[in-house]
Amino acid sequence: MSRRSATPSSRPRLLWATIVVVGALLGTGAVAAGAATTAPSAAGTVTATPTPTPTVDPRPVADEPVPASGIRQCSVAEQASDPLLHTLQARVVNAETGEVLYDRNSTKPARTASNLKLITGAAALETFGADHRIDTPVVEGSEPGTIVLVGSGDMTLTRLPTGQESVYEGAAHLDELAKRTKKAWSDAGHTEPISRIVLDSSLFGGETWLPAWDTKGMREGYQSHVTALQVDADRFYPTNEYSPRGDDPIDRAGDAFATYFPGATTEVGTAPEDAEELAHVSSAPLSSLVEYMLLYSDNMIAETLARLVAIEEGTGNTFEALDAGLTAALEPLGIPTDDLTIVDGSGLSADNAVPNVYFTRLLRDVVEGDIDMPALLTGLPVAGETGTLRYDSRFYGDAADAVGHIRAKTGWIQSAYTLSGVIDAKDGTTLVFSIYALGDPPIPHVTSHAVDVLAAAFYRCGNDLSNT
Repeated sequence: MSRRSATPSSRPRLLWATIVVVGALLGTGAVAAGAATTAPSAAGTVTATPTPTPTVDPRPVADEPVPASGIRQCSVAEQASDPLLHTLQARVVNAETGEVLYDRNSTKPARTASNLKLITGAAALETFGADHRIDTPVVEGSEPGTIVLVGSGDMTLTRLPTGQESVYEGAAHLDELAKRTKKAWSDAGHTEPISRIVLDSSLFGGETWLPAWDTKGMREGYQSHVTALQVDADRFYPTNEYSPRGDDPIDRAGDAFATYFPGATTEVGTAPEDAEELAHVSSAPLSSLVEYMLLYSDNMIAETLARLVAIEEGTGNTFEALDAGLTAALEPLGIPTDDLTIVDGSGLSADNAVPNVYFTRLLRDVVEGDIDMPALLTGLPVAGETGTLRYDSRFYGDAADAVGHIRAKTGWIQSAYTLSGVIDAKDGTTLVFSIYALGDPPIPHVTSHAVDVLAAAFYRCGNDLSNT
C-alpha cells in the first residue's frame, strides 16, 4: 500500500454559532442521539415524534489521541434533531488530523443498506487488485460436438453485438466469445459442428436469492438471482439501468449464446475436469466494476464480487461464506473487523451490521493515501450531479449549497437511510463522514432529504464543527 499522497488544503474560516465550546481531545467516545418514535395521525398517516435528545459531551473525540486544536463553535443540533432522522448514528472526522469532530453512537454496529458496497469494493480490490479482469471461458465438452460455457462471475458479459455498449461500458461480448470459440474449434481439427452447449454455473453454490430480499427487486430492475453465469445481469433490456430482471439468468445466458451456433441445444451441467480451453473473453478492469457499483449502487456487481472474494479466501461459495471471506480479505487494511456482520454483498439485507466508525476509518485511509484504492473515491456519487445523488430529490432546498462538494455512497432499505463519504467543506477542510437514519416501521423517502440537510450542515461547518 502506498503511504499518504494527498494532503487536504486548509483555509480557516470561522462559522459563528450561538454556542461556544472549547474542544479538547480526551480519547474515543460515543453518545447516542435521541431516538424518534412514530405514531399515526388523525388522517391515518405516520408522523414522527422525537424523544428528548440527551446531554452531549461538547468535546470532539478521536480514534487515536491527537492534540486539541482550538475552539469549535458551529452547531448542527437543529439539523440533527429532525424527527425524520428517527434514530441517528453519525460520525465526522477531519481527514488530515484524524480528529473526530462529531459523534453520535458511531461505534454501534447497525444496518448499512448499500453503504456496505464500500466494504465489498475494498475487499475485492484488496484481494484481486484494481487491474484484475474476470474471464468467461468456453472449454471442450466430453462428448463430440459439445462445448461448455463456464460462468466465472462476470455478470456484465453482454449479449449486445460488438460495437454496442450495455449499461456496463467496456463489457465483454458474447458474439466475440462465439467467434473465438468457432475459430479455436476449427483450429483444433474438429470437423463436426458444435451441436450441444453445456452451461456451467457451478462456481457459485447455495441459494441464489436471500429470503429476506424483496422480490420486487427483479420487477423494479435493481436485483437478479446470484449465479456465476449470466449476461447483462439478467436484464431484459441491456441498455436500461433499471430494466426488469428474470428468474433464470443461466437459461437467458445459454439462449443468447446458442444463437451463434444454429441448431445447438443447451443444458445445465459442469465442465469436464481439466477440460481444454477453447476461448475466453474478459471483463472491464475490477476498478471500473467497483466504480460503477458505487456510482449506481449496482447490487449484482456487489453480490458477485463478494462471492468471488469468499471463494478466493477459501471460505466457500455461498451467502454463508461471505462474512468470513470478506472480513478475512479486509484484515490487511489494518481496520478492526470484529464488529462487522456481513450477510450479503450489496447491503440489501437488514441483518448486515457495521458501525459508522468503520466507514470513516476506511474512507480516511483512502483519502490520505494509506490505503491505495482510488476507485473507492472516484466511484462515489457527487451530490446533485452524478450517480444515485443526481436526482432532483437529493441535495435541494436547504441542502443545495453542498451540491458538488459532497461525494458519498447512498443507501436505502425499508428501515434505514445511509450516506457515507467525503466532504470538501466550505472552509477548505476535507471531512469524512457516515450518517445512518434508522427506523422501523419504514422510513418515508423524505428522510433522504433530512440526511442531505445534515450532511450539508457538516459542509458549512467544516473544521469548526462542534460536537454539541
